[in-house]
Amino acid sequence: MEAYKHKRKMTGDVFTLNVIAYGFCGLVALLCLIPFIIIISSSFSSEEAVLQNGFSLLPQDFSLQAYETVFREPVVVFRAYATTILLTLCGTVLGLLLQTMTAYVLARKTFTWRRAFSFFFYFTTLFSGGLVPYYLLITTTLGLRDNYLALLLPLMFSVYNLLIMKSYILGIPDSLIEAAKIDGCGEFRILFQIVVPLIKPALATVGLFIALAYWNDWYNAMLYIKEENKYPLQYFLYQQINDIEAYKKLIASGNVSSSVISSVSLPTQTLKMALTVVVTGPIVLAYPFVQKYFVQGITIGAVKE
Repeated sequence: MEAYKHKRKMTGDVFTLNVIAYGFCGLVALLCLIPFIIIISSSFSSEEAVLQNGFSLLPQDFSLQAYETVFREPVVVFRAYATTILLTLCGTVLGLLLQTMTAYVLARKTFTWRRAFSFFFYFTTLFSGGLVPYYLLITTTLGLRDNYLALLLPLMFSVYNLLIMKSYILGIPDSLIEAAKIDGCGEFRILFQIVVPLIKPALATVGLFIALAYWNDWYNAMLYIKEENKYPLQYFLYQQINDIEAYKKLIASGNVSSSVISSVSLPTQTLKMALTVVVTGPIVLAYPFVQKYFVQGITIGAVKE
């Protein structure tokens, strides 16, 4: 009887602790969602209401003007979307392949020159040639002006991602790799059939970093892409904001006729909110599907010696 009461008391304590823990986590999650809710509601508000009353959790004077401005040329927008998606997919796959193979080589103690190559990679994080030599390399030496490779190559390899991948591979016991070699496995088979399944947390983490870098990149497009039909999404939207700001400066300077001013209403604050929704929407929707690979990778990566 005493044991039953003690067990019941323990069960009640655990239930109370779970309620407190889940309640706290839910509150934190809600607080994290509030900024994004404000962004969405503001994107559906009118420009006048936002300027007069500020931002709020619910739309004020419901309006689709911001989205109409963004999608006034839908073909151009969807083409920019397709360019960004293609670059993100290709860059993430190729970047993961390149950095995984490099990290595996640098992590192998049997590789004679691994310290020299490790120093070479690390040295590049301390010093660089600067923007001008890099620009000349891409445009003149490689001839990649107005070429998608100018957007693909610069972000494909990162030393910081390489260090993350290398640290995970170093955590794999040498005895496992030696046993595979005794069984007759070659280096590529060891890498792709033994090492890769054990470093899924690193693959998911580094892959997410690479994908976000490609998705948010606009700077390389500004430097190397001049043809509008090759603009990625971020740079296309960046150009839209710049065009509206320039037009408003013309209006303020009095260089635009009053008839044009009265017939054109250009949102600014609500447009920025709508652009944020357009840009982050696919990533927010895709993240829950990527998150499960973090959990699966942690459990699959357990190795017993």
